[in-house]
Parts: sequence; C-alpha cells; structure tokens
Amino acid sequence: MRLWKQLFLTALSSALPATLAQNVIDLSGDGWTVSSSALNISVPGRVPSQAHLDLLAAGIIDDPYHGLNDFNLRWIANNNWTYTSKPIQGLSSDSKTSWLVFNGLDTFTTIEFCGQPIASTENQFRQYVFDISDALKGCNGLPTVSLNFGSCPKIANAIAADPKSQKWPAGIQGTFEFPNRWYIRKEQSDFGWDWGPAFSPVGPWQNVYLVQSEAETSAYISNTGFDIYRKGQINHIAPDQSQPWVFNASIDFVGSLPEKSSMQIEIKDIESGSILKSGTLDNAVVTGQTITGQTVIDADAPRLWWPTGMGKQILYNVTVTIRVNEEDIASVTKRTGFRTIYLNQSNITEEQRSQGIAPGANWHFEVNGQEFYAKGSNIIPPDAFWPRVTEAKMKRLFDAVVAGNQNMLRVWSSSIYLPDFMYDLADERGVLLWSEFQFSDALYPTDQPFLDNVAAEVVYNVRRVNHHPSLALWAGGNEIESLELPTAKAKAPEAYDFLVGDYEHLFISLILPLVYENSRSISYMPSSTNNGFLKVDLSAPVPMVERYDNGTDQEGYYYGDTDYYNYDSSVAFDFEGYPVGRFANEFGYHSMPSLQTWQQAVDEEDLHFNSSTIVLRNHHYPSNGPDTHNYKNASMGMAEMTLAVERYYPIPNKDDSLANFSTWCHATQLFQADMYKSEIQFYRRGSGMPERQLGSLYWQLEDIWQAPTWAGIEYDGRWKVLHYTARDIYQPIIVSPFWNSSTGDLSVYVTSDLWQTAQGNVSFTWTDLSGKPILDNAGTPKSRNFSVGALNTTKIYDTNISKISLPSIQDAVLIIDLTAQGYLPNQMQNSATIFTHRNHFTPVYPKDLALKDPQLDLSHNSKDNTFTVEARNAVSLYTWIDYPAGVVGYFEDNSFTLVPGEKRSLRFVVQKDETGGKWVDGVTVRSLWDQTTKY
Repeated sequence: MRLWKQLFLTALSSALPATLAQNVIDLSGDGWTVSSSALNISVPGRVPSQAHLDLLAAGIIDDPYHGLNDFNLRWIANNNWTYTSKPIQGLSSDSKTSWLVFNGLDTFTTIEFCGQPIASTENQFRQYVFDISDALKGCNGLPTVSLNFGSCPKIANAIAADPKSQKWPAGIQGTFEFPNRWYIRKEQSDFGWDWGPAFSPVGPWQNVYLVQSEAETSAYISNTGFDIYRKGQINHIAPDQSQPWVFNASIDFVGSLPEKSSMQIEIKDIESGSILKSGTLDNAVVTGQTITGQTVIDADAPRLWWPTGMGKQILYNVTVTIRVNEEDIASVTKRTGFRTIYLNQSNITEEQRSQGIAPGANWHFEVNGQEFYAKGSNIIPPDAFWPRVTEAKMKRLFDAVVAGNQNMLRVWSSSIYLPDFMYDLADERGVLLWSEFQFSDALYPTDQPFLDNVAAEVVYNVRRVNHHPSLALWAGGNEIESLELPTAKAKAPEAYDFLVGDYEHLFISLILPLVYENSRSISYMPSSTNNGFLKVDLSAPVPMVERYDNGTDQEGYYYGDTDYYNYDSSVAFDFEGYPVGRFANEFGYHSMPSLQTWQQAVDEEDLHFNSSTIVLRNHHYPSNGPDTHNYKNASMGMAEMTLAVERYYPIPNKDDSLANFSTWCHATQLFQADMYKSEIQFYRRGSGMPERQLGSLYWQLEDIWQAPTWAGIEYDGRWKVLHYTARDIYQPIIVSPFWNSSTGDLSVYVTSDLWQTAQGNVSFTWTDLSGKPILDNAGTPKSRNFSVGALNTTKIYDTNISKISLPSIQDAVLIIDLTAQGYLPNQMQNSATIFTHRNHFTPVYPKDLALKDPQLDLSHNSKDNTFTVEARNAVSLYTWIDYPAGVVGYFEDNSFTLVPGEKRSLRFVVQKDETGGKWVDGVTVRSLWDQTTKY
C-alpha cells in the first residue's frame, strides 16, 4: 500500500526540482524510532507517520478503529512522542548552507539536529525551513534528527489555563470531546466531532528533507504561487471573458538569487502536445525569498477547463525555470488549466427582477462566465490518520463523486488543507473544490502571535494550491457567522459587539487581504454560510462589510446560502419548512452503515442496535468533554434514527438477530436517502422559483470511520442508499413529485440543469401494488408534454389526493417516467442527448402500504458482468442489490422501482477486488417488502 510519500508525488516534483549545485536528501521512509520515555516505549517508526500508526505497526496497540479504541487509546494523545532518525548518510562535504525542510509537523514540535536544539513549531498546516549549517559544522560523526511532539490536548489545556490567554463567555465554543481546540492550529476534528473519533494524533505527517547548497547562487523551490486570471480581474467582481489571460508565476525558494535573475516559461497542452506559450517572463523580480514574473496570453488562445458535465477538462503543463547569467538554476513543473471561477454575490438587477427573480442579492457560482447549478456534497477527512490515506482510495472516492453526478465538493473546515494529489484528482475529473481555512464552530484568538501563525498558514496554502483549476472558492471557516456569532448574541449580548470585532479582525482584516494578495482568480468569503456582503473596500481597515442580519427579515428578499438541520423526523418531508435561499451548502440526517462495514470494526457479539459498542461509536450527540461513557447523548442520536424509521418505514422484526440488525441499518439508510431526496428536489426546483436557487451540497460525502454518520459513502468506499439516491436526483433533467401530506396537494415538476431549453414527455401510470393498472388511470392524465428552460423548472401537473380515484390509498403507486431531449453544456454542435428519469409517488408513507412479495429474480451474466433483476409478482419498491465484503464498487443504479414483468440489467463497476471474483456469488437482491419478513 502506497502511503503519504507516494501520495505527494506531484507536490514533491516542486519540492525536488531540477537544480544545480544542490544536495537533497529525502529523510522520509523507514529507519526512524518512535519513543516515549514516560511510558518506556520505543518502536520502529517511519516518515510520514503518526504515533498511533507506528504503535499499531509494532503490535503495541490494536487497530485504533476497532471496538471502543477511540476511548481506550487516549493515553497515546496524552503523552509526548519523539521521532529520531537513523544516522544521515550522503551529506555533501562542499556544502555552503544546509537546511531542514518539513512539509508538515503535527503539531507542537521541538527539533534537534545532531543533539543541538534547532527550533520549535506550533502549526500542523505550515511548511517549515530551518538553517542547520552551524549545527552541522559542529557535529561529530553522522548526524540525526530528533522531533519531540508534545501532547496536543495537554498543551491546549495549558494555553487555556494561562491567565493571559483570551477567554470567551460560557456556552459559545463548540466543544466535542477534547476541549480548547481553538487555541491551537491543528486539525480541529482531531479533538472529536459528531461523526468521528477524537484521537488527536501527533507525528511528522508529511515528508522531511535535508537540503544542501554547494554554490553561492542556488534556489531550492519550496512552494509556488501560480495564478491564472483574466486581465483586470478582481476576486469579488465578475471577470471580463473577452480580456486576455495573465499568468503570474511566483516561486518561493530557499537559497540565494541575485536581483537580475530571469524566468523562462513553457505552457504545453497535455492532450495535444502543442506549445501554448514559451519564452521569458516579464518583470521578473526577486523579493526576499520569492521570485515573480508574468506573461500575457491571448484571450481565446487556451482551450478552457470545465467542470464535469459542462465540457472537457483541458490541462496544461507549465514549466518555469529560474535563470542566472543564462544558466538554469532551478525549474518546476505544475499542471494547470485555464478557467475563471467566480462567486457572484452582487445585488439582483432590474433585468433579473423582470425575469421573476426576487430582490436581494445573488449567491451562485459562475465558471467561464456561465452560471450553473452546483450539485454535490461536503468532504470530510477520509481517515483520522492522514498518512494512511492512499492515492488509490482517493481515486475511488473521486470516481464515485463523478459517477454520482456531482460537480462540486465543499472541502469542510477543521480537516486539513487537502494535499495536491487530491486537487490533481479533482482537476482530472472536473470536480470543483470549495475550499475552506481550518476554523470551525468556535471563536478564535486574535492575539498577535496567533494571527502571525495563521497568516503564514494562509499564505503557504493559498499559494500551494492556487494553480489547480478545480479550486473554486476560499471560505474563512465553517458556521462561524451563521452559528457562533448568533450563539454569542443570545448567550452574551453584552460581549457581542466585541466578539464580532474579533471575528472581523481574523477573517476579514487578516485573511481576506492575504487571499487577494496571493490570488486574483479565487473569490473569498469569511464564513461558509452567510448573507453576503454590503460592500468591499480594500483600503478600509475591515475591507468587506458583511450583511449579517441586514435585509434577511424583508419579506420576499433573499440573500446568501443556507445551512439546515432538523432532527425532528416528524417534519422530515415537510418541504414547506425547508429554508428558502440562493444556495444550500449543508443539510442532512445521520444513518447507520451497512453490516459489512460494521463487521470491519465491531466484534460479532456487539452487532445489535443497542449494544454498548454500537451506541458509544455514535458520537451524535457528542459528549462535550472527555467523557468516555457518553450513553445519554449517544442514545439520543440512536433514538432519532429509530423514530425516523418507525414513523415512515416497515419496522424490521426478523428472527435472526444479525439479520435484524442489518435490516435496521438498511432502514435508517432508506429514511436518510428519502429525506435528502426530498430536500435536493426542493432546492433544485428553486432554480426556477423567485429565490433562483443554484446549488445544493449535502452533508456529507464520505465516512472517516465505521459508525453512524451523515455520510453517503462508507469508510471502505461502499455506497449507502444515499449516494445512489443523490446520483439519481442529481441527473441533468429530473421529474419530482411534491406532496403535502397535511393538505393532500400534489404537484409534479420537471427541473433541468442544462444551459438550453429542453423538451420531452412525462408519463403517469397508477397501479396497485400487485402491478395491476388502476381503472382509468385513477383520473390522472397518462402523459404530459413539457418544455423547460435553461437552469429552470416547470410545473406539469397539479391536483389533490382527494380528486384522484383510488380504490385504496394503501394499495396504490404512481410511476412517473420522463423522456427528454436536450443539449449538454458546450455540446450544441453535437446531436441532442436523450435523458430519462423515473420517480414514484405513494399517497401514504411506506409503512402504511399494503406491500406484496415482488418475487424478485436475480441473474448474473459473467461475460459483461451485468446483473439482471426482474419483479415477477408485484411492484418492487426500493429494489436493493447488495454485495458481500471483499470488493469495493458500485452498481449503475440501485434502490429503484420495478413493476411486474420489468427487467433491469445493471453493470457492477469494480473498483477494488480482494476476492478473486468470487464476490459475484454473494450478490443478493431485496425490496421494501423484505424489510417486513421474519427471515
């Protein structure tokens, strides 16, 4: 299995550039020792790694994810750990200067080289470079590096206890398990979250290098800031698509360059091999440890990069070479693309109002000057231990994103700044990454040392990833403006103005200018959910004036994006209660993972719904402290899932305990998927409503471990019902029923994401649950033609259940089939595409249906690896094809409806197979009816 060293291969191409007169020694790999003097433990280690992983490899601990080890292993986080290298070979005897380069240290580190103290660090997200020339000269024998990592929970607590440290009123800060995370610059979810464990790992989580310069003039490239934008572009203003492109190349280096250094550039189309631009960059300037130059490219010369579903992902290799006196000193190659991406928060124009758009302000994205509907989810850390996140696993995840019809992921705060290889995967697949700085659900210090630390973190990461065309946005943090400040206003009104000032000082006065100074191509907003800004004045002390509550109480006016959770499942499908806004960036409900996933981490005897292990692995609701017996709060979260199933779905009651547990897990997924479907349909319909809603990103894409969470993809890559359902409802053209169960009103809409008008037909077929047509189609028209505008919706049917002639509302289902013709974005030169979509409606909730055994038949064709399902006896609702452990992949469709005599042939896309193909023998099929059986 390839670990972090391989994962950062692309980033290392810049960290290990072509240079002259330099000796670069990669200290990553095996040969390190990890020790704790307090615990008398010493085991082999490696870099990159973290203490938990090396203790696991040495057999000192069991898998941290097994059972209740997230509680049992807290002694690791509560101790210091020292990483010591083996003696370093290969040092140059001609070195003028030597440095240690750390791409990531987690988090509080005291560094020694050859027994001499070098420096200390306190930020997981920064790159550190230290001069060790003098220490090396005084070293006897081969040197070693020693990295002493302090206990982050203890250090955070010590900072909090310091009388000089900033304090906040009680009840404001979002504590999960370990407290005081806001004092330190470490992955905030390492201190626990409601979907994940609190391991708080430490260690050298990225690569380590020793760099030696053998000449007075040299440049080791430590980072780059490549920025591609339209001439005159400013982050918060729509770029002029007719303007030429500006390519600004800024390179950070270690070493020494004369002021008269020059820069050469070559931009090559990867697909065609043609050279877009080559030559000398203009205005090359050396300032401190950075050299910058730029060039201009004709407006229409590059082929554009588009998100998935909107065009091709055209990529270019850009090579920039630093030259001194006609001699190449160093060069770096980055892969990039030409596109503009812009968050439009401008006021609604009179022209928009004349089109029926409500007053207020826009809140949507535009790519290459074209507004589009953002469809996707929120990505969280895929593992509590980043060094074991493999490139192969992330490829499977991003492939699942594209297969799920998603074009955007929100890279949630309180994870890490994603590594370049994940942005590379997004570049290749056309997935936009709304990226956030690592602040979440808390208010943060504003003392100068903290601000200086944050500033270095921001500059490093903005520059590092700015060349990726998938980068869509920078947001200051998560839920700070929509949750933390309102909480402060309610609980500490006397301190509110001061706390708002602190918030603006960090997220607007500090971070905004740093983003603007290092990128003209990416928009910035201070918090993930907000009402937009009133104005931007870059010369003002607070350069962006936020709207806060201004205008949100004006009836018929809409501002900003929405963040919505409601765990009262009795109103789960009441779409009239969903928030109405311009964009939905977070919403959801938790569910259980599948039995196959539980079996990866939980012993067989604990696999029942209310076992201590299952309950305590549910971190919703969190303990709000280091309590390891959080039964009360965890049981509340379990009850929410149980009540949701009991309210809407047949209650599992199987004789076999394990089968019953598995069925309950599946039932919670059915509720979760249906609730998300209800919301996504509502938000997408909003594209044609006065709110002009142009985005829905649900919470959350994937799991960090095996537990009840909001995820649509389980820890090992298995799709929950949610991901299949979201894939279905994120298709370009959909048909959606909207039923008010209180009034009986039923309406059906067609919604389209296309950029041109589409036409088609929707058929309505009422049958009883045995599949027999209901007389006269229950008084419902058999079909309706439609025309739906670009990024729009249209109502095609409106009635009330009382007007439909149904012999029994418990024995009826409406099958709704759509067929349409339209053009995919940037495909007008091709023939029209045929789109199909099926939805269904029942006039009662699933638990009240008079279900019948559909007698499902499943067969497998080994030649093309397809599975065919047929309902032979009755309507099959929520038809679910399942597969055994040992293989990862997905079916082309799942959780679908079949009428009797109808067959569906589906291919299974294998992403990883550890069974040698034997998994096909364990594929099964079931429907909603099977939830009710005893066996």
